[in-house]
Amino acid sequence: MEIFVNGIKVHYVTAGADDAPWVTLSHSIAADHTFWDAEAAALAAGYRVLRYDTRGHGMSAVGTDPTSLDLLARDVIGLWDGLSIARSHFIGLSLGGMIGLVLGLDHPGRVEKLVIANTRSRADAPFTALWDQRIALAESDGMAPIAEASLGRWFTADFIARDAATIARVRAVIEATPPAGFAGAGRAIRAIDLYRRLGTLARPTLFIAGGEDGACPPEGIRADHLAVPGSRYRELTPAAHISNLEQPQAFMDAVAEFLAA
Repeated sequence: MEIFVNGIKVHYVTAGADDAPWVTLSHSIAADHTFWDAEAAALAAGYRVLRYDTRGHGMSAVGTDPTSLDLLARDVIGLWDGLSIARSHFIGLSLGGMIGLVLGLDHPGRVEKLVIANTRSRADAPFTALWDQRIALAESDGMAPIAEASLGRWFTADFIARDAATIARVRAVIEATPPAGFAGAGRAIRAIDLYRRLGTLARPTLFIAGGEDGACPPEGIRADHLAVPGSRYRELTPAAHISNLEQPQAFMDAVAEFLAA
C-alpha cells in the first residue's frame, strides 16, 4: 500500500487485528520493510503492526527535499496521521532508531514505548568522515561497493559463513537502494546530535546493542541508556549491527518482554 506524505509516496504494510495497539517498525539505511518480516509476523498476534520503507528506500520515493532526521520523523508523523494512528509503539534499528529518538524527543505525545536498537545518538569526527566517504562512493560508483562493505560491518563473520541465503537477500536489498536515497539518509545520519537531549526523553525506552557491533559499539549504546531516565538495556551476542537478523529470537524476546511490561 502507499500514501502521500510530505510530498512523496511512502510504501507501507500493515498486519494484525484492527483494534490492537499499534507498533511501528523502522529499518536501517540501505534496507527496507522486509528486514522486519520475522518481527512483524510475531507481533501481529497481539498488535497492529505497521512497517514502512523510509524515503529513498524500498518502494518509497526519494523526494527533492534535503533529508534530515527531523524530516524522517515528520514522515512517520504524516504516515500516522494518514492512517489515523493517534499513538504507537516504535521500534527502530540504526537509522530507524535515530528516527525513534527524534520522535520520542519532539513528538512524545504520539509515542507509547520506544525500542532503540543498534543506534548512536551523536557523531564524532571519524564517524562523520566515514559517512562523507560512503556518500561520495555511492554517488560515484553506485551501491555495489556499499553492499560489499556493509555486509562485513552488519554481520559477524560466523553468521556470514553459515547463512548464505540471508546474506544474499540483504545484499540484493542494499544494491537495489537508490544512491540518492542512500546519500540523503547518510547525510542525516552524519549530522546526528541528540545525546545532550537524552535526559529529557520521557518515554519508556529499551536500548538494544549487538555485542560485536563496530558501527554502533555497545559502550556507546550503554552510555545512551544511562542518559535516559528509567530506560532498559539489552545486549545480544554474538551479533553485529543488524542484530534482529542475526539474533531474531533473542531480539524478539527482548522486544516482547519490554512491550508487555
